[in-house]
Amino acid sequence: MSGVTDLDALRRALAENSGQPEGPARNARAERLLAEAERLDVPLAVIEALGHLLRVYHYSSEKDRMFVPFARLLRMWDERPGDFDEDETHSLHWFFKWMSAGMLDQPHIPLASVEKWLGEMEHRYRLAGHSERAVRSAEFSVAAHVGDLARAERAYAAWLAADRDGMADCHACELHGQGAWQVRCGRDARALELWRPVLDGEFSCAHEPHTVLAASLAPLLRLGRVEEARAHHLRGFRLVRSMESMRVAYADHVEFCALTGNEARGLELLAERPAYFTDTGHPRSRLDFLAVVTVLMDRLTGLGLGERQVPGPAGRTWTARELAGHARVEATELAGRFDRRNGTSSVGDRIRARMAQRPLVERLPLGVRAARTATAPVTAPPPLPGESTRETTRESEQEITGETAEETDEQTAAAGLPVLLAEARRLSDTLRPHALQAWAAVARAAGDGAALGPRDRAEIADHEAMGLGAEGTALFEQAAELYAEAGDPGEALAARARGAYVRALAGEVDAALATVTGLYDEVLALYADEGTGVRQTASVVMSRARILMRRVHESAGRGGADTGEDVVADAEAAAGEVLALVEGHGGDDVRPAARAAEARAMLAELAGFRGDAGRSAELFRRAAGAYVAAGLPWFAVEYEVQVAALAHQAGDLAGAERALRAALEHGGPYVEPVGRAQLHLQLAEVLGGRDAAGEAAEHALEAAHWADEAGESGTLGAWARQQLGGFLLREARYAEAAEVLESALADLSTETHGDGAVVQTRWWLGDCLGELGEHRAAAEHRLKAADIARHWPEQQDHATLAHLAAESLGHAGLADEADRAYVRAGDLWRALGNAPFLVRALRARAWLALRGESGARGARALMAQAVRECERALAAAGPPERAELIDELGGTHRQFAELLAGSASEEAEDPAIRAAFEAALEQMTRAAAVFGALGAAGLHSRTGAELGAGWLEADLNRPARAAAHARAVLAAYEGADDADETVRARRAEAAQMLEAARDEGGEERTNAPAGPRD
Repeated sequence: MSGVTDLDALRRALAENSGQPEGPARNARAERLLAEAERLDVPLAVIEALGHLLRVYHYSSEKDRMFVPFARLLRMWDERPGDFDEDETHSLHWFFKWMSAGMLDQPHIPLASVEKWLGEMEHRYRLAGHSERAVRSAEFSVAAHVGDLARAERAYAAWLAADRDGMADCHACELHGQGAWQVRCGRDARALELWRPVLDGEFSCAHEPHTVLAASLAPLLRLGRVEEARAHHLRGFRLVRSMESMRVAYADHVEFCALTGNEARGLELLAERPAYFTDTGHPRSRLDFLAVVTVLMDRLTGLGLGERQVPGPAGRTWTARELAGHARVEATELAGRFDRRNGTSSVGDRIRARMAQRPLVERLPLGVRAARTATAPVTAPPPLPGESTRETTRESEQEITGETAEETDEQTAAAGLPVLLAEARRLSDTLRPHALQAWAAVARAAGDGAALGPRDRAEIADHEAMGLGAEGTALFEQAAELYAEAGDPGEALAARARGAYVRALAGEVDAALATVTGLYDEVLALYADEGTGVRQTASVVMSRARILMRRVHESAGRGGADTGEDVVADAEAAAGEVLALVEGHGGDDVRPAARAAEARAMLAELAGFRGDAGRSAELFRRAAGAYVAAGLPWFAVEYEVQVAALAHQAGDLAGAERALRAALEHGGPYVEPVGRAQLHLQLAEVLGGRDAAGEAAEHALEAAHWADEAGESGTLGAWARQQLGGFLLREARYAEAAEVLESALADLSTETHGDGAVVQTRWWLGDCLGELGEHRAAAEHRLKAADIARHWPEQQDHATLAHLAAESLGHAGLADEADRAYVRAGDLWRALGNAPFLVRALRARAWLALRGESGARGARALMAQAVRECERALAAAGPPERAELIDELGGTHRQFAELLAGSASEEAEDPAIRAAFEAALEQMTRAAAVFGALGAAGLHSRTGAELGAGWLEADLNRPARAAAHARAVLAAYEGADDADETVRARRAEAAQMLEAARDEGGEERTNAPAGPRD
């Protein structure tokens, strides 16, 4: 047993149990405490224990057990109301509301019994003199539940019209109910207006804004306010996650996931609460939960994932399809029980409508990691203009498009080969995206190519080679032979030149250069004889320029002596030849413009090799502009990125921002997911550097989403989430930031991301948790970060984190642990020569000591040490540090005074109290003098100390001296601007002190003070 021997011990035990997490363990403890209360033979003890038991049942999954303790309480009241004190009398009447709602939530309780109980509640409230507001609210709930809309509207109006009194629900809970009714009536916007004071924190309670945040999700989605919905989910789920009684709100969050393309996160939520499938103590919340499980499972089945294993009721494994059927049957049966009890179809109608919901948003990124349940099609990225391949191996066509070969073959068969050929030529001639896929479709439709001429087969082989990258050399040669057979020697040379470039990409630069040089000579001769056109000639000249650029890169990579002017000059001359050849040509052909743009980009890169960053940026901008002007904006992306990088290096954040925005705009849907992620993340970092944290958070969110789509959740995605969390923290969106940072932390590692990223993430997370009041968890993250930082050469971060951890431990009530952390921080501050923070650590330890074993004596010793450390540092300080140290010394004297005055109440006798107050006055007087040395900069601090000294004089029964301090403050602010809030406050307090001194007669008295002022 717990050792409950009297009513006070029982109350302490009840209070301790109230602070435990909701659930069966707390309920069982409450039952044991009731048994112990009964042994005390004190009626009030039993009453309080019964009330506690009723409360813990109410806030748990065992709500159906409330009725027995309440019936006993009510019987005790009817028999001996005098046994109830004022608080328990209030509680008894308050519980009537819970009983009314509790009966309504249990379908086995007849509706007649619910109505009878509603009448009983009205009768007893009238006898007790309470307003009918709570009664009408309860009546509204009954009418709304059974679908009697006319009665519900009358009761709703009467509820709002009745006076608020002690039996009315808190403002937050009432607004929740009123908003829920507006949603029921199809007035989503009105509901959100009603909920605004709760969402903004004006009204709150133990269960709000938890439920309002959850209830707001679907209305926000329906209104298209998806960013708010995302924020409410992240903020709200954190609040309900650990509360067993929040099954309805939890269901709202699962539903939100199902309606926004976040099915994987919905499954994670289900896995966290397996008992929600089977807990039967509150049928109404179970009904809501089963309905949204059905929505989520139907969504998965619709995505073709019906056979995926999912979390479900314990005892067996479940697929999405099986769980969808099970949950639908269970929900339908349970709704039918309510409807049979109510004599209406209202509950079943609402549940069927809820289960029939379809997604409101195809995909709403949340910022937290969750695996994608289905692969989204990605638009194919285009190749470089006129180029056979990128420097990296391309993905296969099917991976890019998301199509199966069978689907594509069906499409090609339906289109017909001539149509497919015409479309492929149109796409490749105009450098449109999907050209390679179009030629692949032609190849499949053509089979062995017997029905095609050599030109057609040449183009098929040429484009197939482009898709193979380094493996396409042989096919380029085959294409060249077919072009020659078709009578196009220029295109044959161009195909062989493309093959040479592929060899250069594979590392055979010298061989490729030798080959392309011969082809270059041939094509120029052919062009001079008008045996080929600009297009074919430019292709060979461009291939040569590309190979020469590869030589520059290769030489730079080796760092060899030949990475000099001759190598760069050769490439520069080749790029210039391309420009000279194609400029002035074009018309309807976009290829010359594309060649010119690429050549300028080469010159830009070469200018960078020469160290001319300004010219490099200008040429990249011209290259990007040429692509956009030619109607090929997606090719401008990589050059805009180069412009952004150069602008960033030059400190031009505005220029970097413009370039990155242009890259995102020009790339459109054609940039691969990993590229989109990188672009958004770079833009987020630039915006963050420009103090635009809100917009930076939006781009970091997009970066996290696209990293997930690219399968880079654990690498690039973790970086994006880490940055997102930091931006949300800067926006004071602490709950959202905490959710995101915790998600990022699961993937961040010192090996992959560096220990700096891990430390920063835990640091930010500690800041968020501290703001949310989760001080123990904040301390844990700060200590872990400090343990990593302790190995760094520079110890500033280690010291700061140790100090922050100490603050968190103190706020968490862990005084001994906090003291040890402050000792650690203090040693580090001393080693770093940071006297102000060393002094602050000592002061914090002094306040902790005052409440600990060492008591006032230890606290005074630590505060005295803080004064000495500050004085020692001040004596050695130069002019730049003196002002800060003077301010720190004044603050230390003031805190010393406050500590001495506070400790006086612990002394046993009046002389000791007086001595403590005299010592406090001495410290406060010193504080005023020290602050005075700061002149105007220390004015407010000095007057604050003057007032503190005045109140201490008053506590020592010396009103004349107190009045002198007050007059000194008024004199200090003579002529000061009264618009300053501190000035007004100081003047008002000084006037109050003068008035108190006049009331005391303005004369000193020698009798002992009554004690410290509040």
